[in-house]
Amino acid sequence: LETTLPAVPGRPSRGGRAGAGRPPGRRAVTAPGPPPPSNSRRRCRRLDSFPGLSLRLWALQQRPATTTTTTTPQELQAFREYGESWYRSRKGLESRFQPREPLARQPQVTAEARCELVSWLIAVHRYFSVSFEALCLAVNMLDRFLGTTPVAADCFQLLGVTALFIACKQVEVHPPSMKELLDLCCGVFSCQQLRNLECLILRRLGFELAAPTVNFFLEHFSQVRLEARGADAGEAADARSLAVGIAELSLADYTFTKYAPSLLAASSLGLADQLLRHRSPLDLRISGYPERVLQDCVDQLQLLVSLNRQFLPLLLPPEVVQECHRLRSWR
Repeated sequence: LETTLPAVPGRPSRGGRAGAGRPPGRRAVTAPGPPPPSNSRRRCRRLDSFPGLSLRLWALQQRPATTTTTTTPQELQAFREYGESWYRSRKGLESRFQPREPLARQPQVTAEARCELVSWLIAVHRYFSVSFEALCLAVNMLDRFLGTTPVAADCFQLLGVTALFIACKQVEVHPPSMKELLDLCCGVFSCQQLRNLECLILRRLGFELAAPTVNFFLEHFSQVRLEARGADAGEAADARSLAVGIAELSLADYTFTKYAPSLLAASSLGLADQLLRHRSPLDLRISGYPERVLQDCVDQLQLLVSLNRQFLPLLLPPEVVQECHRLRSWR
């Protein structure tokens, strides 16, 4: 990448912060320090423990999470007809698209730098009202590319923006334009650089872009829940909304790259039921994972939520936040 995309002159200094009134992305991701010891890459972290928090909070405050939505009769009918076969198909592709130690070949990119970039992408996707599916696809492309190609720190933010650009073109009816995305990088990168990197990503990934995502499995398990006898549609909607917020947090934490999307989805829904104290929680056995595997993932997510009590509410619909505060779920 250093030859394909030359270093950017005039890069802001490390640790610089943007004003609270500016849109997100008013600085390029700066060169990280030396990689931390290998065991530090496996710790859950607070998203607000990294520089540039104001960039992310600005976008989240401008585009708050929408209210919870219920499943339409048409969606339920489609699920009854095709849901199980589609689930088996996507489940069978998980290992093929699962990133394996994405940072093992990265001398300049650390777990901390990845966390900062992905949490910035979370804010960007909210700012443009892009679907959670697009965000999941972008992070999957980012990690798979990192597993194949050493990336210069100067180009790391461009890599994240390009991955989101490709993902939006896949699943969005009206994706943000190249110029809109690059404007969030302060004009540091050019359209030609983004096009060059887009071509490189597509070649390195072999044009295999339709990865199974945690969003897909969240939707599937939520539909299964609604089909159960005596299911509470309100509980299912609230649990799914909270689980989406938990899953968004997990995307930014390098610890969770080792978990399959279906495992993350089931564990996020299980934790959401615990936090909301639902009377009829989802039976996690439908995921097919052993109880000890599910519990390990739930415990890691619980730690992540406890470390991000101030950040998580920005990712949730107001009624879910109020319910969590009423139940004192995060204390």
